[in-house]
This record gives sequence, structure tokens and C-alpha cells, in this order.
Amino acid sequence: MKRQLVKLRRSKAQKFFSKHKKYAPVVFFIGGFIFDTLTLGRVDRLYDLIVLNLHMISLTIVLFLFNLSDDGKWKNTILERYESYFPLVIQFFFGGLSSAFVIYFSRSVSLSKTISFFVLLLALLIANEILKKRISNKYLQFSVYFFVNFTFCTFMIPVLTKEMNTTVFMFSGLVSLFITLTLIAIIYKSSPSTRIELNRFKIFSIILTIYVSFNLFYLFNLIPPVPLALESGIVAHNVKKSNSDYFVTYEAEEWYIFWRNHKHKVMYKPGQTVYVYTSIFAPTDIKKNIAHRWQWFNPTLDDWETIEDINYDITGGRNDGYRAYTYKSNLKHGLWKVKIITQEELVLGVVNFELIANDTNHKGKMVTKKK
Repeated sequence: MKRQLVKLRRSKAQKFFSKHKKYAPVVFFIGGFIFDTLTLGRVDRLYDLIVLNLHMISLTIVLFLFNLSDDGKWKNTILERYESYFPLVIQFFFGGLSSAFVIYFSRSVSLSKTISFFVLLLALLIANEILKKRISNKYLQFSVYFFVNFTFCTFMIPVLTKEMNTTVFMFSGLVSLFITLTLIAIIYKSSPSTRIELNRFKIFSIILTIYVSFNLFYLFNLIPPVPLALESGIVAHNVKKSNSDYFVTYEAEEWYIFWRNHKHKVMYKPGQTVYVYTSIFAPTDIKKNIAHRWQWFNPTLDDWETIEDINYDITGGRNDGYRAYTYKSNLKHGLWKVKIITQEELVLGVVNFELIANDTNHKGKMVTKKK
């Protein structure tokens, strides 16, 4: 009786899966995304490290199993009954890893640094709908795997080595390239169906193109300096440090502008001091030199003019980020921005504001927050 009930449940599950299999990959992809959104916090936390590594290892194993299933490698084994679920598991881990990266990048106040990842996630979802074979398209699955693997290594290796610089980034890319090409080579050698479907020159060209593109993006400062993240950036009228607390006074933004807590347009009198407060998340024990690059838009030259770079060192480990501020006096009215950059000139984020002439003492709604 018990065996019949189990059989009945399986048949119902299979019928449900067959009826909705068109949407199942997307559901599993989003499921992986939601799972990590609810559970992950910071990249150097033990739980996060375990989850990310398990995701990456499991994804690699399931990709291997999936690509050999067409050759009947798992016939008459326990794996045979689960072969139909391999694509869904792959989707889940792709979604889980992609969401983890978005979570870590979205901690930065610089939205431009995370938008590209949302676009890539959207592209993955669209690709799954357009491609008839979904993730069984080997060029798609290996390309996405390499992208995810590369991003994984750029997060994980700096956390493990406690170093973050160009050399570490290049090394991370080489590790990812080696793992991906090794996996492809093993599958290609073990699977006759893969040898029929896959052109070695084409797939290696695609992987190398992604690899070169990643490095070019990094060299041209188009990739944020992971795993650092700008948690907050505020243009303020005053910043005071008392013991271990920072008290930041600034003009509060209107309630309906929910994405920014400080006003973009700041009332300013000549001779006053303008402060820029930032907090930067860095994994435990990572030390890095950071600079606030103060720039003013010169309307005559129609270009940004660098006024000064103010440097300071940060040490990782604090959950809410390493806090610091810089300030300047006797500024010109007009558009300003303060870039938060590493010593390699990689941009963590930008605090934009405009100084507007004010002949009164009115400064808008002033608030002081403890940071």
C-alpha cells in the first residue's frame, strides 16, 4: 500500500511537471534567485562562503551529469530516474549564483554598477524562453557557466587571499578559465553526443572572447572592484566623530525620492565647508587605499575638472562598512561629484550634488544621523 502511494505521488508530480515544463526552467531560475536573496548577507560570512561554494561545485557536477545523460551513461543507475530534472537543477544554481552577485553588488549606492548584472539576468531569462532546447544548448550553458565561474572567482579569491588588486583579478580569471576549459574537455572526451553537437574551435573562441572582454572591462574601469562595495555616500553640511560614532548632518531629501536620503541640490554660501561621508564594505582583513576624487564641472571647458584627490586607508570586517569623510571649503557653485576610487582607479561609486547660491540661512530640512 505504501509503495502504491509513493508511486501515485510520483505519477502526479510527473504529470504536473509535464504539464508545466515550459515554465519550469524559469521558475527554478527565479527560485534560486529568491533563495539567495532571503539567505545571503556578506561575502566573507561563513554561511555565504559555504552556500556559494556548494552552488558552484554542485553546478559543475550537474553540468557534467547532464551532458552525459544523452549518451545513456546513467542507464540502469539511480541517476536515470532524475535525468529529467538535471536542466531544472542547473537553472536553480545559475539563478542562485547570479542572485548572490546581484545582492553583493546592490549593496553599493552606485546603481550603475549593478544595472549591468540585472540586464544580464534578464538576458538569461529571455534566452531560456527563446531557445527551444533551453539550457541543453551547449554553447549557451558553457558560456553562462564561464561567466558565473569568472564572477565567482573574482569574489572568492580576494576573500580567501585577503588581497584585492589587479594581479588577484587576473589570477581569478585564469583560475576560472582553467576550470571551465577543463570541464569542457572532460565532457567532450566522455560524451560522443557532445562531440557531435559541439565545435571545439567555436566554443573555445566564445570562452576566450568572454575572458578577454572581462579583462578589458576591468582595465577600462567598467567592473566594480569586487568584493568591495560602497554602502553609503552622503553630501553633508557637517560630520563629527565622537568615540566610535559618526554624526552626519545633511539636507534631507523629499520622502518620495526613496532612492536617496540627501538632497542633490545643496544650498551653499562661499566660505562654508562641504563634507562627503562614505562607508565602504570590505571583507575581513582586507586593507585598501581609497580616494575621494573631488571634481567640478567647468561650464567653460564643458568638462569635469579634478580639484583634488584625498586618500585614506580602510580595513575590512565591519558589517556596515568602513566609515570616513573628506571635506573642502571655498568651493565654486555648480555641479560637483566625488568619485570613490581605489588606487587602481576602479570606481566604487559616485556622490553627485549641485551647490546653489543661498543668501539666506535657510538650508532646507536638516537632519543629523548617527552612523
